[in-house]
Amino acid sequence: MRALDLFCKAGGATMGLMRAGFEVHGIDHEPQPNYPGAFTRGDALAAIRATEKGDLGPFDLIWASPPCQGFTAYKRRPDHVAPRENLIPVVRRRLRELGLPYIIENVPGAPLEGPVMLCGSMFGLDVRRHRNFECSFPVAPPTCNHSWQTPRFAPATNRKNLRCTVEVGVWRIPVRTQQLAMGIDWMTREELSEAIPPAYAEFLARQFLALLDE
Repeated sequence: MRALDLFCKAGGATMGLMRAGFEVHGIDHEPQPNYPGAFTRGDALAAIRATEKGDLGPFDLIWASPPCQGFTAYKRRPDHVAPRENLIPVVRRRLRELGLPYIIENVPGAPLEGPVMLCGSMFGLDVRRHRNFECSFPVAPPTCNHSWQTPRFAPATNRKNLRCTVEVGVWRIPVRTQQLAMGIDWMTREELSEAIPPAYAEFLARQFLALLDE
């Protein structure tokens, strides 16, 4: 089975797909020296067109993680984040036209259709990192359960209470601590800040494969 990972960054989703048994090809417009699979630097929408024409692929599953900055909490900080184009509608339209099974990933608040939410607490990870996933196939997610994530990690610099999870992407916490919390051992601090835990993609990929076996 082969999967295409669009907007792949350093490959959090890719690693999960690979753990589920997929051979993965990643596409991103920026260089990704730590990407764990076959990689092409390029435009994600152009990659969909190339797949449709048969110039790239064939693929059994398409994963897409369009830029999410316009939907994060930082969207309220125009001094920090410039306005971003919402690529989700055009990506969805192109993927539906392509006719292959797909998963679109983004942050809570992004305009996904009928998404399922995954959380690090579902997979025994020391992060919550809620992310939503629009899948072209039915998915039954586990229950989000924060109760076992008790206060035991360093607090934010402006607070005294211990955190229940590891804060990802900050300089005051060792990179190795952040990597362990995410289930990732190959990314830099900056790459971790843009990644999802591989466990999310592995779970969804295995759900997809189980449907094929029915």
